[in-house]
Amino acid sequence: MTIHWPRGLSPEETSLHTRNELVVSTDAEVIWKMLVDARSWPDWYRNARGVELDDAVVLGPGTRFRWTTFNIRVDCIVTFFDPQRELGWTGTAFGTHGHHRWLLTPRSDGTTHVATEETQRGFLPAVAGAWLRPCLLHWHQRWLEGLDLSGSVHP
Repeated sequence: MTIHWPRGLSPEETSLHTRNELVVSTDAEVIWKMLVDARSWPDWYRNARGVELDDAVVLGPGTRFRWTTFNIRVDCIVTFFDPQRELGWTGTAFGTHGHHRWLLTPRSDGTTHVATEETQRGFLPAVAGAWLRPCLLHWHQRWLEGLDLSGSVHP
């Protein structure tokens, strides 16, 4: 699988990079539907609030959306969209520019390997990266766990 990063937001070009991954019992098609239905994120991910999409019902190529996470309002645009494989968006907030992406890999046993990564550059990660990185890792793991509909993990 080709790894997509927007120009200037690859891990090598930013001051903050996180990666979380988990194998979940949920099918990739179901996970994809959960991810693109951004307005439903607060139902299964407690660190998401007030998701608003511009001129769209679900995320798609070029969709602009806003949401609150870590008590910060983030303006985003979907930049990578490969159904059931890769979803990515860039976002800006509080002097920070970043990229968040999801990678889905279906497995032969019906489970899905899900990875989520984020990079950030700008004021906030430069001055608070040592504090921010563990927070992102914690909450992104909860986001991943929310995708497991088997009930074995709780967000």
